[in-house]
Parts: sequence; structure tokens; C-alpha cells
Amino acid sequence: MTQVTNTVRFVLDGQIQEAVGVRRTTTVLDYVRESLHRTGTKEGCAEGDCGACVVLVGELAADGKTIHYIPTNSCMQLLPSIDGKSLKTVESLQSKDGKLHPVQEAMVTCHGSQCGFCTPGIVMSLAGLSDTHAKCGTCPSRTQINDALQGNLCRCTGYKPIVDAALQAAPTLIADATEAELLKQIKRPEHATVGLDGQTVIQPVLRTKKGNEFVSPATIDEVAEYLLAHPKATLLAGSTEIGLQVNKQFSRPDHIVYLGNVAELRAIKESATHWTLGAAVSLTAVESLVATAYPDFAEVLRRFGSPPIRATATLAGNIANGSPIGDSMPCLMALDATLVLRKGAATRKVSINAFYTGMKQNVLQSGEFIAAIELAKPNTGVAFRAHKVSKRFDQDISATCCAMSFDIKNDKFVSVRVAYNGLSPYPMRAAKIEAAIEGKSFSQITNDLIDDAIAQSFTPRDGLRATWAYRSLVARNLVMQFLEESTSEVSA
Repeated sequence: MTQVTNTVRFVLDGQIQEAVGVRRTTTVLDYVRESLHRTGTKEGCAEGDCGACVVLVGELAADGKTIHYIPTNSCMQLLPSIDGKSLKTVESLQSKDGKLHPVQEAMVTCHGSQCGFCTPGIVMSLAGLSDTHAKCGTCPSRTQINDALQGNLCRCTGYKPIVDAALQAAPTLIADATEAELLKQIKRPEHATVGLDGQTVIQPVLRTKKGNEFVSPATIDEVAEYLLAHPKATLLAGSTEIGLQVNKQFSRPDHIVYLGNVAELRAIKESATHWTLGAAVSLTAVESLVATAYPDFAEVLRRFGSPPIRATATLAGNIANGSPIGDSMPCLMALDATLVLRKGAATRKVSINAFYTGMKQNVLQSGEFIAAIELAKPNTGVAFRAHKVSKRFDQDISATCCAMSFDIKNDKFVSVRVAYNGLSPYPMRAAKIEAAIEGKSFSQITNDLIDDAIAQSFTPRDGLRATWAYRSLVARNLVMQFLEESTSEVSA
């Protein structure tokens, strides 16, 4: 492999593209529109909500022949993060002889486009779905189509003709063998680069004259070493938070460390008792992993943003961000997940319930990062419940999300864990609610009992998305619903 410096290389429609000397915070959207003049990809919201900017980003699969594509919000994805990958825009779908992709043809036939602004993003989301189903020889269901369109907003059509088009279009592959060979040529190193004196040399993708850089390490050891030298460096995984800061706050971090090429951080390891999820594992992968074991957790994740968000965003990123309304944290807290933290060569384990110390504050030391999350597998008899309440069902911020785990022995609730977001400056366990429930049967637990425990646990706060009166009422009702449902299941 030829090493090219200060250049982002990616495959686009059968050719290797080289973006030379671009800013480290240049977005894929800006480069596609302004440098490649592919104006089919649109900017609508610049924050990953509308889907007008959706493109497909592909990586070479383990077989060396297949390209795995994911829908991506190009408005937030930083261009250097696609170095060594494949890119498809809406212009990519038309064949060389001018024939439209089946999704495009169906959109025309079913009158799925009116003003047309959002259409390219919709087509790319559906083309990605089509490619996935073509690889497994199936046709998408209406539910799968609706899920795929969660992140594509359209003010004109009412979605029916769009869904009809998706149902009509035959599943079609996007990737081809020639692009797989090109990806092998530009593939980023899988092992650390060692200098003449035996030192690790972390190759930057981009570097400025001032020494600011975008690096893409290949190993977790490189990440740890780089953070020791640059403890204030910005860790970049899915770019769903950093991209937002770049677009809305004009943030320009001096040093950016991209984690998407570290195989160890993208791995899921399994033992008899738990899973170990690398820090760069996507929310989509977590959703699939827990679908059978913890279906309520999977449903909370399914309502987390949109498919392009979940395909790139990571569980560790959601945890590290520490938003007061972060949706994954209550579930992880109720399941007593453990965080594996690393600084240099040293690692330590911290319960997620002890991770936060305040709003957007945590126990991470300078130069330390989340390397993995340990999630226990279900134990026989232990129930887990979770539900998110928001104004819209899909792609909306929580008013609150409640998660509970407990066992029932002799008709009494034991080993109770309750966690919320949205009720305090950071997601947290509700120890007083747990104590109020522990050792009691359902007939002993009243609305007043839970209301009193909530009042003792949290400081009343009205917010933009809900008043305290509403949030506290929902918080109580969710607990009561979880307990009642589990009691009914045991009785049955």
C-alpha cells in the first residue's frame, strides 16, 4: 500500500478520489457539493434530523469481496473519517447507460416525489435498504421500510407513495468487484507503524503547518499513547456529536482521533456471563445484539435518532457525552453495566452507576478513555423493562426514559434497580425508589409511595420538553406499569 500524506482517499463510482489539503473538519456534504459538484445531496438541517443529506459509506467486508454500506448523514460526517472507504451519492445510482436504480424508477412510477428537495436522501436510504436485502435474498417488509425512513423528513407526499415505491422496487446490489479491488489499494493500515528507533508512529490523515491534525490509529495502544501526549484531543467515532459542534458552534478541535479503524474497539466479545462491547461498536450493532435478550433495550435504541444516526453513533460515545436525556444510560444503569477505562497501559473498571459526577461531568482522568462496556447476559427470573416517552414516537428527544430490573421471589420484588434520564442533570439510578419497592409485593406498592420516593430523589425542574409535573407523573406511572405487567406475567 502506498502511503499518501495529507490526503483523504476514497472510492467513488469506480475511481479513487484524492482530497488534498482539506480542513480536518470538512464535512462529507461540503466536499461532495462544493468540490465534486454533486448537488443532488442536500443540506436541510445540518444536524442529522432531516435526512436530505444521506449518502452511503461502504467498507470492505471480511471476505475481501463484499462492500458493506451504511446510510450516513453527510452533513455531520467529517471527510477524513471516510479515508480508505467507499462513497455513494444519489448520482452514483444511475448506471452508465442512463438506467435508473429500481428505487428511483419506483419513485417515479408511484409519484413519490413532489418538490424533490428531500428525494435524494430518501432514495439513498431506500437504496441502502435494497442493497442489504439483495445480499440476503429477501424483500423488505413495510415495517422495515418505515424504520429505514425514520430519518427522512418529507413535507409534501405524506409518505404513502414513498413506501409504495419501496415495496415495488426489486432489491438490488450496489457494490461491484472492481470497487472492492480499489478499496484494497487504499485500505488503511491494520497494524501500528513503527519508526527506525522502535517507536510507534501514528500516521495523520491530515496535518496543518501549526501541527493540528486528524489521526486515524489502527490499534487501541496507539489511541492510548496519543492521548497521553495529547490529553485534550477530541475522540471521534460516529461524528453525531462532533459533527453537530462543527456545524452549529463552528468548533475546530486541534487534534482529532478517529476510532473507526481500530478493530479492537469495533469488536464484540462474548463469554458465558456477559458481552464486552468495544467503544466504537455502533448503536445498530448493539440493537441487534440485545434484541432477544433485552427487547425493551432494543426498542429504546430503535427510537434513538434515525438509521443513519444509529449506524454511525456508538454506545460509548453516548455514555461519554453524558447528556441528561441520553437514552442508553438508564438501560445500562438498570443492568449494572461496567465501563472499562484505559489510560496509557493501565485499565480500570467502573460501574456506570458511579461514572457521572455532575452535568456533563464524569470520573475520566486526563488522557483516559472508555475502551469497552461490559454488559451482563440475562439471568433466569430477572425481569428487565424500559420505555422512552417523547412527544414524537420516532426520532425525538426524551421527556424521560425509565429502565428497571428486578426479580420476584415469594411474590415480592427483590434486587430492584431503577434508572431514569430527564429527571436530573445527568442520568442516574433512583436509590430511594428502589428501597421503596424492595421486599414488597405489588399490593403493598401504591402511587403515593412511588410519588414520595420520586420527590425525595429529584429536584423539581421544568424543561423545554416537559414540565416537572408531567415528568414526575410519567416516572411514577412507568414504574407502576412495569411492576404490574411483571406481576400479571408471573400469575399467568
